[in-house]
Amino acid sequence: MPNNKITGAEALMRSLEHEGVNTLFGYPGGSIMPSYDALYDHRDTLNHILVRHEQGAIHAAQGYARVSGKVGCVIVTSGPGATNVITGLADAMLDSTPLVVICGQVSTAFLGTDAFQEVDVIGVTQPVTKWNFQIRRAEDIAWAVSRAFYIARSGRPGPVVLDFTKNAQTTLVDFEPQKVDFIRSYLPVPQVEKKAVKEAANLINNSQRPLVLVGQGVELGNAREELRLFLEKANLPAGCTMLGLSALPSDHPLNKGMLGMHGNYALNVLTNKCDLLIAVGMRFDDRVTGNLQTYAKQAKVIHLEIDPAEINKNVHADIAILGDCKQTLVELTKYIEPANHREWLDSFIPYDNLENTKVIEPAIHPTEGPLLMGEVVRRVSELSQQKAVLVTDVGQNQLFGCRYFKFTEARSVLTSGGCGTMGFGLPAAIGATFGAPERTICLFCGDGGLQMSIQELGTIMEQRAPVKIILLNNNYLGNVRQWQYLFFNKRYSFTPMLNPDYEKIAEAYGIPARTVVERADLDAAIEQMLTTEGPFLLQCAVKEEDNVLPMTPPGANVDEMMLEIE
Repeated sequence: MPNNKITGAEALMRSLEHEGVNTLFGYPGGSIMPSYDALYDHRDTLNHILVRHEQGAIHAAQGYARVSGKVGCVIVTSGPGATNVITGLADAMLDSTPLVVICGQVSTAFLGTDAFQEVDVIGVTQPVTKWNFQIRRAEDIAWAVSRAFYIARSGRPGPVVLDFTKNAQTTLVDFEPQKVDFIRSYLPVPQVEKKAVKEAANLINNSQRPLVLVGQGVELGNAREELRLFLEKANLPAGCTMLGLSALPSDHPLNKGMLGMHGNYALNVLTNKCDLLIAVGMRFDDRVTGNLQTYAKQAKVIHLEIDPAEINKNVHADIAILGDCKQTLVELTKYIEPANHREWLDSFIPYDNLENTKVIEPAIHPTEGPLLMGEVVRRVSELSQQKAVLVTDVGQNQLFGCRYFKFTEARSVLTSGGCGTMGFGLPAAIGATFGAPERTICLFCGDGGLQMSIQELGTIMEQRAPVKIILLNNNYLGNVRQWQYLFFNKRYSFTPMLNPDYEKIAEAYGIPARTVVERADLDAAIEQMLTTEGPFLLQCAVKEEDNVLPMTPPGANVDEMMLEIE
Protein backbone atom coordinates (compact mmCIF):
# COMPACT_ATOMS: atom_id res chain seq x y z
CA MET A 1 0.00 0.00 0.00
CA PRO A 2 1.27 3.55 -0.77
CA ASN A 3 2.53 5.58 2.14
CA ASN A 4 0.38 8.74 2.34
CA LYS A 5 1.92 10.06 5.52
CA ILE A 6 3.32 13.60 5.56
CA THR A 7 5.42 15.50 8.07
CA GLY A 8 3.79 17.65 10.72
CA ALA A 9 5.34 20.69 9.05
CA GLU A 10 3.62 19.80 5.79
CA ALA A 11 0.38 19.23 7.70
CA LEU A 12 0.71 22.78 9.06
CA MET A 13 1.00 24.23 5.57
CA ARG A 14 -2.00 22.29 4.31
CA SER A 15 -4.00 23.31 7.39
CA LEU A 16 -3.20 26.97 6.77
CA GLU A 17 -4.31 26.64 3.17
CA HIS A 18 -7.49 24.92 4.35
CA GLU A 19 -8.21 27.98 6.52
CA GLY A 20 -7.90 30.26 3.51
CA VAL A 21 -4.54 31.75 4.46
CA ASN A 22 -2.66 33.24 1.52
CA THR A 23 -0.32 35.69 3.28
CA LEU A 24 1.83 35.22 6.35
CA PHE A 25 4.54 37.31 7.97
CA GLY A 26 7.55 35.80 9.65
CA TYR A 27 11.21 35.18 10.32
CA PRO A 28 12.92 31.74 10.27
CA GLY A 29 15.08 30.16 12.95
CA GLY A 30 16.22 26.87 14.39
CA SER A 31 13.11 25.43 16.03
CA ILE A 32 10.76 26.43 13.21
CA MET A 33 13.12 25.38 10.39
CA PRO A 34 11.23 22.19 9.44
CA SER A 35 8.11 24.30 8.86
CA TYR A 36 10.05 26.78 6.76
CA ASP A 37 11.40 23.86 4.73
CA ALA A 38 7.83 22.73 4.09
CA LEU A 39 6.83 26.31 3.26
CA TYR A 40 9.38 26.26 0.41
CA ASP A 41 7.06 23.96 -1.55
CA HIS A 42 3.99 26.17 -0.92
CA ARG A 43 5.37 29.47 -2.15
CA ASP A 44 2.77 29.67 -4.92
CA THR A 45 -0.14 29.56 -2.46
CA LEU A 46 1.32 30.93 0.80
CA ASN A 47 2.91 34.31 0.23
CA HIS A 48 5.48 34.65 3.00
CA ILE A 49 6.67 38.18 3.79
CA LEU A 50 10.14 38.16 5.34
CA VAL A 51 10.29 40.99 7.86
CA ARG A 52 13.43 42.29 9.54
CA HIS A 53 12.33 41.72 13.15
CA GLU A 54 9.68 39.46 14.67
CA GLN A 55 7.88 42.44 16.22
CA GLY A 56 7.58 43.75 12.68
CA ALA A 57 5.93 40.48 11.68
CA ILE A 58 3.15 40.68 14.24
CA HIS A 59 2.47 44.39 13.68
CA ALA A 60 2.35 43.73 9.92
CA ALA A 61 -0.12 40.91 10.54
CA GLN A 62 -2.20 43.33 12.63
CA GLY A 63 -2.25 45.82 9.77
CA TYR A 64 -3.23 43.08 7.35
CA ALA A 65 -6.04 41.87 9.60
CA ARG A 66 -7.46 45.27 10.46
CA VAL A 67 -7.87 46.50 6.87
CA SER A 68 -8.93 43.17 5.35
CA GLY A 69 -11.16 41.72 8.07
CA LYS A 70 -9.24 38.43 7.80
CA VAL A 71 -7.09 36.66 10.36
CA GLY A 72 -3.46 37.79 10.31
CA CYS A 73 -0.93 34.96 10.38
CA VAL A 74 2.62 35.00 11.84
CA ILE A 75 5.33 32.33 11.93
CA VAL A 76 8.47 32.70 14.05
CA THR A 77 11.00 30.56 15.85
CA SER A 78 11.33 29.74 19.55
CA GLY A 79 13.01 31.70 22.33
CA PRO A 80 13.66 35.29 21.28
CA GLY A 81 11.60 34.80 18.12
CA ALA A 82 8.57 34.05 20.29
CA THR A 83 9.26 36.69 22.95
CA ASN A 84 9.71 39.36 20.26
CA VAL A 85 6.03 39.02 19.30
CA ILE A 86 4.66 39.51 22.83
CA THR A 87 4.25 43.30 22.49
CA GLY A 88 2.19 42.70 19.37
CA LEU A 89 0.10 40.08 21.14
CA ALA A 90 -0.71 42.54 23.93
CA ASP A 91 -1.51 45.19 21.34
CA ALA A 92 -3.79 42.83 19.40
CA MET A 93 -5.52 41.65 22.58
CA LEU A 94 -6.41 45.19 23.64
CA ASP A 95 -7.49 46.22 20.14
CA SER A 96 -9.42 43.00 19.36
CA THR A 97 -7.33 42.04 16.32
CA PRO A 98 -7.65 38.45 15.02
CA LEU A 99 -4.23 36.79 14.75
CA VAL A 100 -2.80 33.28 14.72
CA VAL A 101 0.86 33.23 15.75
CA ILE A 102 2.82 30.00 15.21
CA CYS A 103 5.99 29.79 17.29
CA GLY A 104 8.62 27.11 16.96
CA GLN A 105 9.55 25.24 20.13
CA VAL A 106 12.22 22.76 21.17
CA SER A 107 11.38 19.07 20.93
CA THR A 108 9.10 17.64 23.60
CA ALA A 109 11.96 15.63 25.12
CA PHE A 110 13.83 18.90 25.87
CA LEU A 111 10.94 20.82 27.39
CA GLY A 112 11.82 22.09 30.85
CA THR A 113 15.58 21.51 30.45
CA ASP A 114 16.50 25.11 29.58
CA ALA A 115 17.49 23.93 26.12
CA PHE A 116 18.88 26.40 23.61
CA GLN A 117 16.21 28.97 22.76
CA GLU A 118 13.61 27.34 25.00
CA VAL A 119 11.09 29.71 26.57
CA ASP A 120 7.80 28.81 28.27
CA VAL A 121 5.74 30.38 25.50
CA ILE A 122 2.44 29.10 26.88
CA GLY A 123 3.08 30.63 30.30
CA VAL A 124 4.44 33.88 28.93
CA THR A 125 1.67 34.50 26.38
CA GLN A 126 -1.38 33.32 28.33
CA PRO A 127 -2.25 36.79 29.74
CA VAL A 128 -2.15 38.43 26.30
CA THR A 129 -3.93 35.84 24.14
CA LYS A 130 -7.49 34.71 23.62
CA TRP A 131 -6.24 31.10 23.56
CA ASN A 132 -2.91 29.33 23.35
CA PHE A 133 -1.90 25.70 22.86
CA GLN A 134 1.29 23.69 22.64
CA ILE A 135 1.33 21.17 19.78
CA ARG A 136 3.37 18.18 20.98
CA ARG A 137 2.01 15.58 18.55
CA ALA A 138 1.68 15.76 14.80
CA GLU A 139 -1.76 14.16 15.16
CA ASP A 140 -3.05 17.35 16.83
CA ILE A 141 -1.99 19.79 14.10
CA ALA A 142 -5.13 19.88 11.95
CA TRP A 143 -7.40 20.21 14.98
CA ALA A 144 -5.25 22.84 16.68
CA VAL A 145 -4.92 25.05 13.60
CA SER A 146 -8.64 24.96 12.82
CA ARG A 147 -9.53 25.66 16.46
CA ALA A 148 -7.03 28.53 16.58
CA PHE A 149 -8.52 30.27 13.54
CA TYR A 150 -12.07 29.74 14.80
CA ILE A 151 -11.28 31.30 18.17
CA ALA A 152 -9.26 34.16 16.67
CA ARG A 153 -11.99 35.28 14.26
CA SER A 154 -15.20 34.48 16.14
CA GLY A 155 -17.02 36.65 18.64
CA ARG A 156 -14.78 39.43 19.89
CA PRO A 157 -11.66 38.77 17.80
CA GLY A 158 -8.23 38.36 19.33
CA PRO A 159 -4.79 36.77 19.07
CA VAL A 160 -4.08 33.04 19.43
CA VAL A 161 -0.68 31.35 19.84
CA LEU A 162 0.29 27.84 18.74
CA ASP A 163 3.57 26.66 20.29
CA PHE A 164 4.82 24.06 17.78
CA THR A 165 7.41 21.61 19.08
CA LYS A 166 10.12 20.52 16.68
CA ASN A 167 9.33 16.82 16.96
CA ALA A 168 5.69 17.50 16.02
CA GLN A 169 6.98 19.24 12.90
CA THR A 170 9.12 16.31 11.80
CA THR A 171 6.93 13.32 12.76
CA LEU A 172 5.03 11.63 9.94
CA VAL A 173 1.24 11.69 10.20
CA ASP A 174 -1.91 10.81 8.26
CA PHE A 175 -3.39 14.20 7.42
CA GLU A 176 -7.08 15.00 7.28
CA PRO A 177 -8.07 18.70 7.33
CA GLN A 178 -10.52 19.68 10.05
CA LYS A 179 -13.07 22.44 10.42
CA VAL A 180 -13.82 23.53 13.98
CA ASP A 181 -16.95 25.66 14.20
CA PHE A 182 -18.15 24.80 17.71
CA ILE A 183 -16.44 24.56 21.07
CA ARG A 184 -18.36 23.42 24.11
CA SER A 185 -18.56 26.16 26.79
CA TYR A 186 -17.37 28.82 24.31
CA LEU A 187 -20.19 31.15 23.26
CA PRO A 188 -18.65 33.70 20.88
CA VAL A 189 -21.89 35.60 20.21
CA PRO A 190 -24.42 35.86 23.05
CA GLN A 191 -28.11 35.42 22.30
CA VAL A 192 -29.94 38.71 21.85
CA GLU A 193 -32.55 39.32 24.53
CA LYS A 194 -35.64 40.92 22.99
CA LYS A 195 -36.73 42.27 26.36
CA ALA A 196 -33.50 44.27 26.70
CA VAL A 197 -33.89 45.57 23.14
CA LYS A 198 -37.43 46.80 23.79
CA GLU A 199 -36.45 48.41 27.10
CA ALA A 200 -33.56 50.18 25.39
CA ALA A 201 -35.83 51.39 22.59
CA ASN A 202 -38.22 52.78 25.17
CA LEU A 203 -35.39 54.76 26.76
CA ILE A 204 -34.33 56.11 23.36
CA ASN A 205 -37.87 57.06 22.42
CA ASN A 206 -38.28 59.04 25.64
CA SER A 207 -34.88 60.68 25.55
CA GLN A 208 -34.50 64.40 24.85
CA ARG A 209 -30.70 64.48 24.66
CA PRO A 210 -29.38 61.10 23.42
CA LEU A 211 -25.73 60.59 22.45
CA VAL A 212 -24.31 57.53 20.66
CA LEU A 213 -20.72 56.42 21.31
CA VAL A 214 -19.38 54.41 18.36
CA GLY A 215 -16.50 51.98 18.87
CA GLN A 216 -14.43 49.67 16.71
CA GLY A 217 -16.96 46.92 17.33
CA VAL A 218 -19.04 48.41 14.51
CA GLU A 219 -16.15 47.92 12.08
CA LEU A 220 -15.29 44.47 13.43
CA GLY A 221 -18.93 43.45 13.05
CA ASN A 222 -19.21 44.92 9.53
CA ALA A 223 -22.19 46.89 10.84
CA ARG A 224 -21.46 50.27 9.27
CA GLU A 225 -24.71 50.40 7.30
CA GLU A 226 -26.73 49.14 10.26
CA LEU A 227 -25.27 51.94 12.38
CA ARG A 228 -26.16 54.59 9.80
CA LEU A 229 -29.78 53.43 9.57
CA PHE A 230 -30.05 53.37 13.37
CA LEU A 231 -28.72 56.91 13.76
CA GLU A 232 -30.75 58.39 10.92
CA LYS A 233 -34.08 56.92 12.01
CA ALA A 234 -34.09 58.91 15.26
CA ASN A 235 -31.59 61.70 14.41
CA LEU A 236 -29.12 60.52 17.02
CA PRO A 237 -25.83 62.47 17.24
CA ALA A 238 -22.77 60.24 17.46
CA GLY A 239 -19.13 60.43 18.43
CA CYS A 240 -16.48 57.85 17.55
CA THR A 241 -13.61 56.38 19.51
CA MET A 242 -10.19 56.58 17.90
CA LEU A 243 -10.43 53.01 16.57
CA GLY A 244 -14.02 53.54 15.49
CA LEU A 245 -13.45 56.72 13.47
CA SER A 246 -14.19 55.26 10.04
CA ALA A 247 -17.33 53.41 11.20
CA LEU A 248 -19.23 56.53 10.15
CA PRO A 249 -18.26 58.80 7.23
CA SER A 250 -16.57 61.94 8.52
CA ASP A 251 -18.98 64.19 6.64
CA HIS A 252 -22.16 62.53 7.91
CA PRO A 253 -24.28 65.26 9.55
CA LEU A 254 -24.82 63.14 12.68
CA ASN A 255 -21.09 62.48 13.09
CA LYS A 256 -19.90 64.92 15.75
CA GLY A 257 -16.28 63.79 15.68
CA MET A 258 -13.88 61.97 17.96
CA LEU A 259 -14.36 61.12 21.61
CA GLY A 260 -11.73 61.32 24.29
CA MET A 261 -8.79 63.17 25.74
CA HIS A 262 -7.91 64.89 22.45
CA GLY A 263 -11.34 64.54 20.88
CA ASN A 264 -13.82 67.19 19.84
CA TYR A 265 -14.91 69.79 22.34
CA ALA A 266 -18.70 69.60 21.91
CA LEU A 267 -18.76 65.83 22.30
CA ASN A 268 -16.83 65.85 25.54
CA VAL A 269 -18.74 68.74 27.10
CA LEU A 270 -22.13 67.38 26.09
CA THR A 271 -21.31 63.89 27.34
CA ASN A 272 -21.93 65.40 30.77
CA LYS A 273 -25.15 67.07 29.61
CA CYS A 274 -26.89 64.28 27.69
CA ASP A 275 -29.69 62.30 29.30
CA LEU A 276 -28.89 59.01 27.52
CA LEU A 277 -25.62 57.43 26.41
CA ILE A 278 -25.84 54.62 23.85
CA ALA A 279 -22.48 52.83 23.60
CA VAL A 280 -22.03 50.57 20.57
CA GLY A 281 -19.05 48.21 20.45
CA MET A 282 -16.79 50.23 22.74
CA ARG A 283 -15.29 49.58 26.17
CA PHE A 284 -15.29 52.96 27.96
CA ASP A 285 -11.53 53.30 27.89
CA ASP A 286 -10.06 55.79 30.37
CA ARG A 287 -8.91 58.03 27.51
CA VAL A 288 -12.58 58.36 26.53
CA THR A 289 -14.13 58.77 29.98
CA GLY A 290 -11.68 60.92 31.91
CA ASN A 291 -12.61 60.89 35.60
CA LEU A 292 -15.04 58.00 36.02
CA GLN A 293 -16.43 59.50 39.24
CA THR A 294 -18.01 62.34 37.26
CA TYR A 295 -18.50 60.71 33.85
CA ALA A 296 -22.05 61.13 32.52
CA LYS A 297 -23.62 60.68 35.96
CA GLN A 298 -26.76 62.49 34.79
CA ALA A 299 -27.38 60.00 31.99
CA LYS A 300 -28.91 56.58 31.60
CA VAL A 301 -26.57 54.16 29.79
CA ILE A 302 -27.37 51.55 27.13
CA HIS A 303 -24.43 49.32 26.19
CA LEU A 304 -24.45 47.20 23.01
CA GLU A 305 -21.54 44.78 23.33
CA ILE A 306 -20.48 41.31 22.16
CA ASP A 307 -18.20 40.64 25.15
CA PRO A 308 -20.04 40.25 28.48
CA ALA A 309 -16.81 41.07 30.34
CA GLU A 310 -17.08 44.69 29.17
CA ILE A 311 -20.52 45.23 30.68
CA ASN A 312 -20.29 47.26 33.92
CA LYS A 313 -16.48 46.99 33.88
CA ASN A 314 -15.89 50.73 33.87
CA VAL A 315 -19.31 52.36 33.46
CA HIS A 316 -22.56 50.98 34.86
CA ALA A 317 -25.06 50.05 32.14
CA ASP A 318 -28.74 50.54 32.92
CA ILE A 319 -29.51 48.25 29.99
CA ALA A 320 -27.05 45.85 28.38
CA ILE A 321 -27.78 44.41 24.94
CA LEU A 322 -25.43 41.50 24.38
CA GLY A 323 -24.77 40.23 20.88
CA ASP A 324 -23.20 41.05 17.54
CA CYS A 325 -23.94 44.71 16.77
CA LYS A 326 -24.73 43.82 13.16
CA GLN A 327 -27.77 42.05 14.61
CA THR A 328 -28.50 44.11 17.73
CA LEU A 329 -28.52 47.42 15.84
CA VAL A 330 -31.09 46.02 13.41
CA GLU A 331 -33.27 44.77 16.27
CA LEU A 332 -33.03 48.09 18.11
CA THR A 333 -33.80 50.09 14.97
CA LYS A 334 -37.09 48.19 14.58
CA TYR A 335 -38.39 49.55 17.86
CA ILE A 336 -37.11 53.12 17.96
CA GLU A 337 -39.35 55.91 16.72
CA PRO A 338 -38.44 58.69 14.28
CA ALA A 339 -37.42 61.83 16.12
CA ASN A 340 -36.09 65.31 15.44
CA HIS A 341 -33.89 66.32 18.40
CA ARG A 342 -33.27 69.65 16.66
CA GLU A 343 -32.69 71.64 19.84
CA TRP A 344 -30.23 69.03 21.11
CA LEU A 345 -28.38 68.86 17.80
CA ASP A 346 -28.20 72.66 17.65
CA SER A 347 -26.58 72.72 21.08
CA PHE A 348 -23.41 71.28 19.51
CA ILE A 349 -22.98 74.29 17.24
CA PRO A 350 -21.56 76.91 19.64
CA TYR A 351 -19.03 74.44 21.04
CA ASP A 352 -18.03 73.37 17.52
CA ASN A 353 -17.67 77.00 16.47
CA LEU A 354 -15.49 77.77 19.46
CA GLU A 355 -13.21 74.79 18.80
CA ASN A 356 -13.06 75.64 15.14
CA THR A 357 -11.98 79.22 15.87
CA LYS A 358 -9.52 78.51 18.66
CA VAL A 359 -8.07 75.15 17.60
CA ILE A 360 -8.96 73.73 14.19
CA GLU A 361 -8.49 76.69 11.85
CA PRO A 362 -5.12 77.70 13.37
CA ALA A 363 -3.99 74.04 13.11
CA ILE A 364 -4.94 73.36 9.49
CA HIS A 365 -4.77 76.82 7.90
CA PRO A 366 -1.82 78.66 9.46
CA THR A 367 -0.68 81.75 7.61
CA GLU A 368 2.86 82.00 8.91
CA GLY A 369 5.56 80.17 10.84
CA PRO A 370 6.77 76.58 10.44
CA LEU A 371 4.69 73.76 9.01
CA LEU A 372 2.19 72.30 11.47
CA MET A 373 1.30 68.63 11.81
CA GLY A 374 -2.42 69.37 11.49
CA GLU A 375 -2.09 71.10 8.13
CA VAL A 376 0.08 68.30 6.72
CA VAL A 377 -2.45 65.67 7.81
CA ARG A 378 -5.40 67.59 6.38
CA ARG A 379 -3.73 68.22 3.00
CA VAL A 380 -2.76 64.56 2.61
CA SER A 381 -6.35 63.62 3.44
CA GLU A 382 -7.77 66.09 0.93
CA LEU A 383 -5.35 65.31 -1.88
CA SER A 384 -6.02 61.56 -1.48
CA GLN A 385 -9.77 62.31 -1.87
CA GLN A 386 -10.37 61.10 1.70
CA LYS A 387 -10.25 57.50 0.48
CA ALA A 388 -6.85 56.46 1.85
CA VAL A 389 -6.20 54.25 4.86
CA LEU A 390 -4.81 56.28 7.75
CA VAL A 391 -2.00 54.45 9.52
CA THR A 392 -0.27 56.12 12.45
CA ASP A 393 2.47 55.40 14.87
CA VAL A 394 1.96 56.58 18.45
CA GLY A 395 2.37 60.09 19.79
CA GLN A 396 1.43 63.49 18.41
CA ASN A 397 1.45 62.06 14.88
CA GLN A 398 -1.33 59.70 15.98
CA LEU A 399 -3.43 62.39 17.64
CA PHE A 400 -3.10 64.96 14.87
CA GLY A 401 -3.68 62.18 12.34
CA CYS A 402 -6.89 60.98 13.94
CA ARG A 403 -8.16 64.52 14.51
CA TYR A 404 -7.59 65.89 11.01
CA PHE A 405 -7.71 62.96 8.58
CA LYS A 406 -11.16 62.42 7.07
CA PHE A 407 -12.83 59.16 6.09
CA THR A 408 -15.35 57.97 3.53
CA GLU A 409 -14.69 54.22 3.53
CA ALA A 410 -14.78 51.45 6.12
CA ARG A 411 -11.70 50.01 7.82
CA SER A 412 -9.69 53.16 7.21
CA VAL A 413 -8.07 53.70 10.64
CA LEU A 414 -5.07 51.64 11.63
CA THR A 415 -3.44 52.71 14.89
CA SER A 416 -2.36 51.22 18.21
CA GLY A 417 -5.16 52.20 20.57
CA GLY A 418 -5.15 50.31 23.84
CA CYS A 419 -1.45 49.56 24.06
CA GLY A 420 -0.08 52.70 22.41
CA THR A 421 2.89 50.91 20.86
CA MET A 422 5.58 53.13 19.37
CA GLY A 423 7.10 51.42 16.34
CA PHE A 424 3.70 50.00 15.37
CA GLY A 425 3.13 52.24 12.37
CA LEU A 426 5.72 51.21 9.79
CA PRO A 427 5.20 47.42 9.92
CA ALA A 428 1.42 47.84 10.28
CA ALA A 429 1.39 49.95 7.11
CA ILE A 430 3.36 47.24 5.30
CA GLY A 431 0.79 44.66 6.33
CA ALA A 432 -2.01 46.96 5.20
CA THR A 433 -0.60 47.07 1.66
CA PHE A 434 -1.11 43.29 1.47
CA GLY A 435 -4.50 43.36 3.20
CA ALA A 436 -5.90 46.12 0.95
CA PRO A 437 -3.65 46.27 -2.14
CA GLU A 438 -6.18 48.37 -4.04
CA ARG A 439 -6.06 51.22 -1.51
CA THR A 440 -3.60 54.04 -0.79
CA ILE A 441 -1.84 53.47 2.54
CA CYS A 442 -0.72 56.70 4.23
CA LEU A 443 1.48 56.31 7.30
CA PHE A 444 2.01 59.26 9.62
CA CYS A 445 4.86 58.77 12.04
CA GLY A 446 7.17 60.78 14.25
CA ASP A 447 10.95 60.72 14.26
CA GLY A 448 10.86 58.70 17.48
CA GLY A 449 8.43 55.97 16.41
CA LEU A 450 9.98 55.55 12.97
CA GLN A 451 13.35 54.71 14.48
CA MET A 452 11.81 52.01 16.67
CA SER A 453 11.07 49.88 13.60
CA ILE A 454 13.18 51.56 10.93
CA GLN A 455 14.71 48.22 9.93
CA GLU A 456 11.38 47.38 8.26
CA LEU A 457 12.36 49.76 5.46
CA GLY A 458 14.23 46.63 4.34
CA THR A 459 10.91 44.79 4.06
CA ILE A 460 9.50 47.67 2.01
CA MET A 461 12.58 47.55 -0.22
CA GLU A 462 12.28 43.82 -0.85
CA GLN A 463 8.51 43.78 -1.33
CA ARG A 464 8.20 47.21 -2.97
CA ALA A 465 5.30 47.68 -0.57
CA PRO A 466 3.64 50.96 -1.63
CA VAL A 467 3.61 52.65 1.78
CA LYS A 468 3.37 56.43 1.64
CA ILE A 469 5.39 57.47 4.69
CA ILE A 470 4.77 60.98 6.00
CA LEU A 471 7.43 61.67 8.61
CA LEU A 472 6.38 64.53 10.90
CA ASN A 473 9.83 65.47 12.15
CA ASN A 474 9.95 67.85 15.11
CA ASN A 475 13.21 66.59 16.65
CA TYR A 476 11.35 65.62 19.83
CA LEU A 477 9.46 62.77 21.37
CA GLY A 478 6.57 65.15 20.86
CA ASN A 479 3.77 63.77 23.01
CA VAL A 480 6.00 63.20 26.02
CA ARG A 481 7.43 66.69 25.51
CA GLN A 482 3.89 68.13 25.55
CA TRP A 483 3.18 66.45 28.88
CA GLN A 484 6.51 67.67 30.24
CA TYR A 485 5.57 71.18 29.10
CA LEU A 486 2.17 71.05 30.79
CA PHE A 487 2.72 68.95 33.89
CA PHE A 488 6.48 68.78 34.60
CA ASN A 489 7.48 72.47 34.57
CA LYS A 490 8.88 72.30 31.03
CA ARG A 491 11.67 69.99 32.14
CA TYR A 492 12.36 68.23 28.83
CA SER A 493 13.99 65.16 30.28
CA PHE A 494 15.42 63.11 27.40
CA THR A 495 12.78 64.06 24.84
CA PRO A 496 14.88 66.18 22.41
CA MET A 497 16.20 63.92 19.63
CA LEU A 498 19.29 64.08 17.43
CA ASN A 499 18.07 62.63 14.15
CA PRO A 500 19.84 61.02 11.20
CA ASP A 501 19.47 62.09 7.59
CA TYR A 502 16.26 60.27 6.71
CA GLU A 503 16.53 61.03 3.00
CA LYS A 504 19.90 59.27 2.85
CA ILE A 505 18.47 56.32 4.78
CA ALA A 506 15.57 56.10 2.34
CA GLU A 507 18.01 56.32 -0.58
CA ALA A 508 19.99 53.41 0.85
CA TYR A 509 16.81 51.33 0.78
CA GLY A 510 15.90 52.45 -2.73
CA ILE A 511 12.88 54.43 -1.52
CA PRO A 512 12.21 57.82 -3.19
CA ALA A 513 12.20 60.64 -0.67
CA ARG A 514 11.66 64.37 -0.38
CA THR A 515 11.88 66.88 2.47
CA VAL A 516 9.50 69.82 2.81
CA VAL A 517 10.30 72.85 4.94
CA GLU A 518 8.27 75.61 3.29
CA ARG A 519 4.48 75.72 3.24
CA ALA A 520 4.48 76.74 -0.42
CA ASP A 521 6.06 73.40 -1.38
CA LEU A 522 3.70 71.15 0.57
CA ASP A 523 1.00 70.41 -2.01
CA ALA A 524 3.46 69.62 -4.78
CA ALA A 525 5.38 67.29 -2.51
CA ILE A 526 2.21 65.45 -1.46
CA GLU A 527 1.14 65.08 -5.09
CA GLN A 528 4.58 63.70 -5.94
CA MET A 529 4.28 61.19 -3.11
CA LEU A 530 0.76 60.07 -4.09
CA THR A 531 1.57 59.72 -7.79
CA THR A 532 4.89 57.92 -7.35
CA GLU A 533 4.49 54.21 -7.95
CA GLY A 534 5.55 52.15 -4.93
CA PRO A 535 6.82 53.48 -1.60
CA PHE A 536 7.72 57.08 -0.83
CA LEU A 537 9.11 58.96 2.19
CA LEU A 538 7.90 62.54 2.63
CA GLN A 539 9.71 64.23 5.50
CA CYS A 540 7.98 67.35 6.81
CA ALA A 541 9.98 69.66 9.05
CA VAL A 542 7.23 70.68 11.45
CA LYS A 543 7.08 73.09 14.36
CA GLU A 544 9.17 71.68 17.20
CA GLU A 545 6.91 72.67 20.10
CA ASP A 546 3.46 72.24 18.59
CA ASN A 547 0.79 70.93 20.96
CA VAL A 548 -2.29 68.76 20.39
CA LEU A 549 -5.46 70.52 21.50
CA PRO A 550 -8.10 70.30 22.86
CA MET A 551 -6.88 68.22 25.77
CA THR A 552 -8.52 66.81 28.87
CA PRO A 553 -5.79 66.80 31.53
CA PRO A 554 -5.15 63.41 33.16
CA GLY A 555 -7.58 62.78 36.01
CA ALA A 556 -9.85 65.66 34.98
CA ASN A 557 -13.54 65.45 34.15
CA VAL A 558 -14.38 64.66 30.54
CA ASP A 559 -15.84 68.14 30.02
CA GLU A 560 -12.83 69.99 31.48
CA MET A 561 -11.02 70.38 28.17
CA MET A 562 -8.27 72.89 27.50
CA LEU A 563 -8.73 74.73 24.21
CA GLU A 564 -5.51 76.69 24.57
CA ILE A 565 -2.30 76.67 26.54
CA GLU A 566 -1.24 79.82 28.31
